[in-house]
Amino acid sequence: MGKVYSDAVAALAGLLRDDMTIMAGGFGLCGIPDSLIEAVRLSGVKGLTVVSNNAGIDGVGLGVLLTTRQIRKMISSYVGENKTFAQQYLAGELELEFNPQGTLAERIRAGGAGIPAFYTKTGVGTLVAEGKELKEFDGETYVMERGIVADLSIVHAWKGDTEGNLIYRMTARNFNPMMATAGKVTVAEVEHLVEPGEIDANTIVTPGIFVQRLVHVPNPVKRIEQRTTRKRS
Repeated sequence: MGKVYSDAVAALAGLLRDDMTIMAGGFGLCGIPDSLIEAVRLSGVKGLTVVSNNAGIDGVGLGVLLTTRQIRKMISSYVGENKTFAQQYLAGELELEFNPQGTLAERIRAGGAGIPAFYTKTGVGTLVAEGKELKEFDGETYVMERGIVADLSIVHAWKGDTEGNLIYRMTARNFNPMMATAGKVTVAEVEHLVEPGEIDANTIVTPGIFVQRLVHVPNPVKRIEQRTTRKRS
């Protein structure tokens, strides 16, 4: 069976259920799998644990799933751009597992590499280390962090072929590649879809073996999270 599906809803058919864990790629609003997030919204699944560097902004990206209250828990690094997130968290309606950004990235990479846990100095002596195992190496204290494997990873790629080999562009290369390896099932939305052999093998970032389903999303809307300009002279 081919990996390419007609649209995002079809690409996620049969994969979604209540209370599952989903990884969503991207950095800020760059490289986020917008069409797949919208398909999750349309499905109506709830009680989700979502692993993502950030939670989008109000009404954009993962912000739409917060608005519909489909997310129960976020495992994130940066959540400062979303008022809905703050309101739900402060009201006790949303759980947050907060991670230093590098730790979150390594937890995801470890999950994809089959590494169940690792030690890091980041977070030692802070709230991040509370309740976690500490161990000394070479006279320094480290905290143990668990790798993360999700039920489903949804990622956005700039180019891919029909076998699932993916290339990411610039900032979108943050989190998407590692998340593509750390899902039990990975579904990718691709801006430019080509035939096998049309991508130089030396440029492939995610090999197709990690990707089970694809959807072609040409000309996606690319938003700027915070526009900062200087006055014209």
